[in-house]
Parts: sequence; C-alpha cells; structure tokens
Amino acid sequence: MFSLSWPFFAYALAYGLAVVGCGVALVRATKVEDAATRRGLVGLLAGSSGWALFQLGFLVAPTTGMAYAAYLASLVVGLTTVGAWLYFCSAYTGRTFHLNSAYRRGAVAVYAVIVAVKLTNPIHGLYFTTELVATPFVQLTIRHGVVHWVVTGLSYALAAVGFFMLYELFLEADYDTRPLAVVVAVTGLPVVLDIVGFATPGLLDINYEPLGVAVFAVAVLYLYDDRFLAVQLTSGVDEAVVYLDTDGRIREFNGRAGGLFPSLVGSVGDAFDAVLPEAADRLDTERSILERVDDGERRYYLVSDTAFTLGQTDIGRLVMFTDVTETERQRRELERHNDQLEGFAAAIRHELLNTLQIVDGRVTIAGEALDDGNVSGARDSLGTASRHTTQMASVVDDLADLARYGQTHEQTQSVDLTATAREALGAAGADHLSLSVEPATVDGNEPRVHDLFRNAFEFAAHNDASSVAVTLREDGFAITDDGDAPGDRRSEAYFDYGGAVPDSTAGMTLPNLRMLARTQGWSATIDTDYDEGVRIVVSGVGIERASA
Repeated sequence: MFSLSWPFFAYALAYGLAVVGCGVALVRATKVEDAATRRGLVGLLAGSSGWALFQLGFLVAPTTGMAYAAYLASLVVGLTTVGAWLYFCSAYTGRTFHLNSAYRRGAVAVYAVIVAVKLTNPIHGLYFTTELVATPFVQLTIRHGVVHWVVTGLSYALAAVGFFMLYELFLEADYDTRPLAVVVAVTGLPVVLDIVGFATPGLLDINYEPLGVAVFAVAVLYLYDDRFLAVQLTSGVDEAVVYLDTDGRIREFNGRAGGLFPSLVGSVGDAFDAVLPEAADRLDTERSILERVDDGERRYYLVSDTAFTLGQTDIGRLVMFTDVTETERQRRELERHNDQLEGFAAAIRHELLNTLQIVDGRVTIAGEALDDGNVSGARDSLGTASRHTTQMASVVDDLADLARYGQTHEQTQSVDLTATAREALGAAGADHLSLSVEPATVDGNEPRVHDLFRNAFEFAAHNDASSVAVTLREDGFAITDDGDAPGDRRSEAYFDYGGAVPDSTAGMTLPNLRMLARTQGWSATIDTDYDEGVRIVVSGVGIERASA
C-alpha cells in the first residue's frame, strides 16, 4: 500500500524513535521512588509508546483495512495519555486530584463515551474519514472530522492544566521555569503539525502527539531529571536549597539559594566545597551556623544536609540553608547575659565583699584607737572606711548601669561623637584631662554612647593620664590616653569583672565599657601594640565622618 520513499522513511523513523524513546524511558520510570508519580509516568509512557507504535503500524500496514484498524487503535490508546498525564501532574505536584474517586469515575465515563464514538466511526464517519493518496507517498490519508477537533481541543486544554500545575510548583519551589517552558514548547509543537497537516498537503493529516509526549518523557527522565527531582523534593520549602550528586557536585539550586550565594550562578557541575567552602565547612561542625552580611544586616543560617535514595541506592544530597537569625540573636543575647550575670557575681564577690571587710576592719581599729585615747588614729581609720564606702557606692552605681543597659538595644540614632564625648568628660569628673575628638557621627544609642565615653574617661583618670584622644578608624573609633601602658599585662584583664586594672580604684569602668559596646553590636578591645598609654578600640560601629 505504501511506497519506499524518503518522506515515508522520515515518518517511519520519527514514530519508530518515539516508540523506542518511550520504551527505554519506561524502564527508567519504573525506578521513580514516589509510587503515585511512578504510576502516572509509567501510564503516560506506556500509552504514548503504544500510540506511536500503532501510528507506525498505520504507516507500514500492507492493506488499507489493516491501516484503518491500526489508526483506530492508536486513537483509543492515545486517549489514555490524557488521563495518565493529569494523574502524573497531580501526584508529582503533591495534589490529590488523582485520588478523588469522583474525578476518576468522571474521567472513565468521558473516556468510554469518546472511545465509543471512535469505535463506531466506520458507521457514522464523524471522527475521521480516509482516502488513498499518492503524495507525499502512496498511503491511506486521514481526513479528521469535527468530533476529532473537539476531542483534541479538550485534550490539549486538560494537558495545559497539567502544565500549569508543574509551572506553579516550579514557581513555589523558586526554580528557574525556563527549562520547563522549553520542554512545554517542544511538547506542544505537534499542535502546529496537526494544523499544518490538516490545512496543507505538505504533511500527513495524522496524530503527531506521540512525538511530543516522547520528547517530554526523554526530557524529564534524562535531560532534566535532576531538576524535576529537586523541585519535587523541595516543594513547599521556603529556604535556600542546593542539590548535590553523590560526588558532592552541584546539580541544581533554587532561586533563593542563587540570591543568597551569587557564586552559585553558573556553578552546576562544580564541587560544592569549591563554590561554597564556608558552607561546606559548617556541615562538618557541631554548630553548623553560617554568618553572612546581607544588605548591611548580619544574618545567620543553619546549614544542614539530607541524603535521599532511589530504592536502596543513594542518589544525592540536599543542602538547606535555614534562616535562624532571630533564634541565633536570642541565643547570643542569652549567652551574653549569662556572661554578664557571672560578671555580676564576680564584681560583688571581689569588690563589695572586699570593701566591706576593709570597712569592718577600719571601724574595729577606730574603736580600739578611741579606747586607747588615740583620737587622731581613730579619725584616720574612719576616714579610710568612709572612702571605701564611697568606692562601694560607685560599684553599686556601676552595677546599676549594667542592669539598666544590659539589654541589647535595637533602635539606634545618629549620635554626635564630639558633643557626646565632651558631655561625658564632665560627667566623669575628669575636667583635668585634655580631650581631642575627630568630628563624626555614629549609629548608636545616645545614652549608651555617653556612658561608654564616661567609663573610658574615668578609667583614663585612674590610669594617671593627662590627655585623651578620640580618633576615627575604618570601622569604629579609638579612645587613647597617655597614662600607664599595659606592659606585659594580659589585655583581657582590663575587662575582667573579678579584678580591676590598673588598680582597685578603676572599679568596673572597662567591664562596663565593653558591656555598653556589646549591647549596640560593637566590640571593645585593648590595642596591645600601643605602648605609650592605653588605647581602647571600639569596632563594628556604623560611623560617618564629618565633612571638611
């Protein structure tokens, strides 16, 4: 019935490849782990393979009767792909349409009605008619009727619903939808071929849909299997996700991950530990918290990975970055408060109890001196006791500062460095100190900045300084006095609550200073390289130099 010509071989090859492609993909589809997704995909591939096979039989049939029967069988089998496609899309995207008994009964009923129309076509001819033609080769050509186009329109409408489900899932999972759009475009190309075949003699007027389904199957299971699997595994996940293969190489990542780590763009196929070494290191630590600065804000991410398997075989890992900024801030705040409470205890034990012992001893000595008639000695002892009670009151004031400013302050304002420092110098009662300040403003809490400087100036006075300079640094400022240099003294000793440096009269000035810095997100250290006095370096400050 047919002639051996290049057009014939082209058609036969196309449908033959569709049969083989769907058949090979069918074997791979049986390994899909999710049972419902597997059933839908297997049904789609089996139906498409049978559809293409009967279309091939239609082309190579030796008689018109066999060709007619093959084409009729292809229509019956091909219609099953619509239901299988919707079943697959519903299962893959996590919906429950495929489990709804009403939908399933309705689908079977519609399928039965359409199949009945197709099987009775030899009687009424409403679905298609046939004609033996000689172009582009001798073959039995099909003339589709109105019913065919109605069913085709309905089928493509339902197929579009399935594609919409996939597209929506890709958007929700924050993955690039362009590859899906390419697959959809190629899969929908048979619609154009159908129309051209109907309207012109350039193409046969047969069903080209098996070719489109074959392209989709191969794309899903071979070209974009990583992406389709990653999307399904991470659907409903609002965090940044990177999908790795068993060798630790990047296979896919969602949009949130790409936005968080720009280095991921173009990194597919590269080793994860080479692209994101800090994140890879965190996976091997007990506290896998990754710290990053995003738009000037410090944020924290919990880095975790999960292996997933296909049957008994590991096929990759998902690395997830969960934003735990608020929790981590609270944890660090609690940790700082615990340190602060330990400092309270040390301060009370070392300062208050020691002072009370001195006062008690001096009062006893004063009493004994009075008993001996030594009024001058009693007066001196009581004076010493009075000075220590004053010092104890100063310690209590320091503890009050800790209690008042112990909470981290979230709201900040622009604070004039020069004005605040000069006010603090007067409050410190250190007017004998000469002060120089580089003009600038800092982003902080004005009362805390004021008290930070007051403590620094009180310390400078106790450190036998005659001048103090506030100079600007790249990320903060330094407070430098010309008093006694640290020498071999451990720099952290200046901030210990348990022992005042350089002497007991310094009280808790520097421990208070560090606490006031920390509650604003800053840090305070001693510059050990400076040997002409003491230089306190305050870092992590949002600072703006005054214009000249």
